[in-house]
Amino acid sequence: MKYFAFLLMLFVAGCGPAMDANNFRRVDNANSANSNLAAQPTNDDAELAKQIEEIAKEANGRVGVYAEMIDGEGSVSLNADERFAMQSVVKVPIAMAVLNQGKHKLADKITVSKDELVPDRMHSPYRDKNPNGGEITVGELIELAVSVSDGTAADVLQRVAGGAAGVQSFIDSLNIDAMKVKYTHKEFSNNNERQYENWASPRATVALLSCLVVPESPSRDEKQLVYYPPPGCFFASNAEAVGNSSAKRFELSPERQLLLRQSMVFTETGKNRLKALLPKGTVVAHKTGTSGTANGVTTATNDVGLIQLPNGKYFSIAVFVADSPADEKTREAVIAKIAKAIFDKWSA
Repeated sequence: MKYFAFLLMLFVAGCGPAMDANNFRRVDNANSANSNLAAQPTNDDAELAKQIEEIAKEANGRVGVYAEMIDGEGSVSLNADERFAMQSVVKVPIAMAVLNQGKHKLADKITVSKDELVPDRMHSPYRDKNPNGGEITVGELIELAVSVSDGTAADVLQRVAGGAAGVQSFIDSLNIDAMKVKYTHKEFSNNNERQYENWASPRATVALLSCLVVPESPSRDEKQLVYYPPPGCFFASNAEAVGNSSAKRFELSPERQLLLRQSMVFTETGKNRLKALLPKGTVVAHKTGTSGTANGVTTATNDVGLIQLPNGKYFSIAVFVADSPADEKTREAVIAKIAKAIFDKWSA
């Protein structure tokens, strides 16, 4: 947690207005008219979509893209409703499911058994430091899973959430259909086909990301941030009440929102993906996902997140590069170029 606190201070000092979790006001979006954002057709930017399609050809595989302004003012897509293996992108809904439960405080300690440690071939700094398991707080698990992409941390969080069924129940409660979680990292580590059963569409991924209430300020000099709860983030059980003030919205406490959002800002992976070609200092809260390569083909090279434009507004984006024979540099460059094309167009 000390590591995260240090990074947070750096972010507050260097990236736009200070984030005071106790100093905010909420503005409800009166146009939140449907709980199933993933099912809503949108008017794409045709010129931008063509540009993205040309960039995608460089991967020589299957590329899925969906991006949407948080305020709903613009969107763009490419194969947005196709299925893609999430790989470590799944760590975002897992973390959200645990935080949404509210059963554990961030400082609560969770016991990790030796049997829960992922195999050596999978990334897990926690396992490396604790070969026999041990205890760790919920907050630290989230930081490790999201910022460091630790497989053990993600699997333990999934267990805390009630297993794959618990995570899926959370996703379903938001009425997001095209996202499925079936296995832990450890379970698909020795079965390549299982990775395809933890899948999502780009559009559904953006729907999930849009449930993270992001800070938006008309002016970077404004001391008090305005938090806009974005559209599409109502529990399915309240779908009939959407548009009514009695509808139950997915909302985390400012402390929990801040932990998850900043864990995504300071993620250690994907430096050559979404953020690679964006102006220095651009706020990018994101999560990558990467598979292994078999017979010269890489199943998944992904990056999804929230990107802040120069005017302070945000857009959600999901880019999945699947079944590509291209090398890592090329696959990552496709993601970076797509993000830059969208950023440049929507910054104009």
